[in-house]
Amino acid sequence: MALELDDISLQQKFEEVIASEDKLAIQEFLNNQNISDVANLIYDNPDYESQIISHLSIHRAAGVFKILDPGEQKRIIKNLPAFTSAELLNELPADDRVAFLEALPNSTVRDLIKTLDPDERKITLELLGYPENSVGRLMNPDYVYVYEYNTVKEVIETIRRFGSNSETIDVIYVINYKGELLDDIRIRDIILAAPEVKVSELMDDRFIALKATDDQEIANEVFKMNNRVALPVTDEQNILLGIITIDDVLWVANEEFSEDIQKIGGTEALEEPYLDISIAKLLKKRVGWLILLLLGEMLTASAMQYFQNEIEAATVLALFIPLIMSSGGNSGSQASTLIIQAMALGELTIADWWKVMRREIITGFLLGAVLGCIGLIRIVLWQKLQIFDYGQYWDLLSYTIFFSLMGIVLWGSLMGSMLPIILKRLKLDPAASSAPFVATLVDVTGIVLYFSMAYLFLHGKLL
Repeated sequence: MALELDDISLQQKFEEVIASEDKLAIQEFLNNQNISDVANLIYDNPDYESQIISHLSIHRAAGVFKILDPGEQKRIIKNLPAFTSAELLNELPADDRVAFLEALPNSTVRDLIKTLDPDERKITLELLGYPENSVGRLMNPDYVYVYEYNTVKEVIETIRRFGSNSETIDVIYVINYKGELLDDIRIRDIILAAPEVKVSELMDDRFIALKATDDQEIANEVFKMNNRVALPVTDEQNILLGIITIDDVLWVANEEFSEDIQKIGGTEALEEPYLDISIAKLLKKRVGWLILLLLGEMLTASAMQYFQNEIEAATVLALFIPLIMSSGGNSGSQASTLIIQAMALGELTIADWWKVMRREIITGFLLGAVLGCIGLIRIVLWQKLQIFDYGQYWDLLSYTIFFSLMGIVLWGSLMGSMLPIILKRLKLDPAASSAPFVATLVDVTGIVLYFSMAYLFLHGKLL
């Protein structure tokens, strides 16, 4: 409640200072707020977004801009005066600038790059030259480096001279005259060492580095396994190129999570916020999957047509078709979601396929037995309590439902767990084995299995 009151108070103060039209008062007010509070003001007052950025000092404006949503960033750059937008882009850290530019159309990127200072333009083009979704795109080329023959006193002086341009100085990097990375040293070790101690005496030759061409998901895994706020990035010859910081990796993890959730839901990943994407793009992202799923469901219809005579001979079987199909689809969706998440978190790999299959066979069998018992009990109770008459062979029908549910839940669990692993093995995105896709595949086999069981138990009776 206190937080809400603070937000209301901040909004009221903002409205008052904007109404005053006193530029100095507006600048002072905005520059005295936390960066996150200014970002919230932009979200709450979209009509003033460009005005807010324009009144901030350029350093704070860059700090606010880089934490805004991509859609908000695009609108601000579009509405800002050309000089102000150029100044803002030049002030942004190189990695944040690249993250903004790579989401724009190529024509817009070309126009904006022309507004950059020569040095910043060169750095930006170099970073954009790395493959999409590579660590190089997230790399910041501003860092503090020293040589192994430097003393602690010289290192401190180097930090004072160049540290202000670096995104972080928690770790200092040691290179040789070729620019090769030799080690990294925490700032804590440097501060606690005597001034005359040489860097070589602080080195332990134990460092972790990422390659510029590594996938961004690899960076996420490395940061997760190591207690670091920043990691060095090198090329194939171990030349230090830049650093990647934890905030960039968290942003990547959030993006990957959002994409996976969208794919699991049966759509392509959206590169823009939902409310910012055009209807045409939204249609394009969704229609492909829906067509594919529709074609899959046509196979289900074909399977039902194949068993049309059985359905006509024993119409009571039709009552349980939705139950059978939904149970298989639900178990498959469960397994698929669990495996996709486990793979994303690095909890299992392709090599673990047999362990996964073994667990899903056991789990699917037990889950199927539980659901089968519920289905069987339901038929028995309804028959005994005369709620519904399933006919002369109701007991055989109950066995049909029991074993059908056992089979389809087991099959759904296997399909849902194995499909992501197979896709990963084929170097495709496991999230593409979305819940609707798995459910559609299981529906077809569910119909075949159900009527096969019905034929087994009811042949010569109802069929």
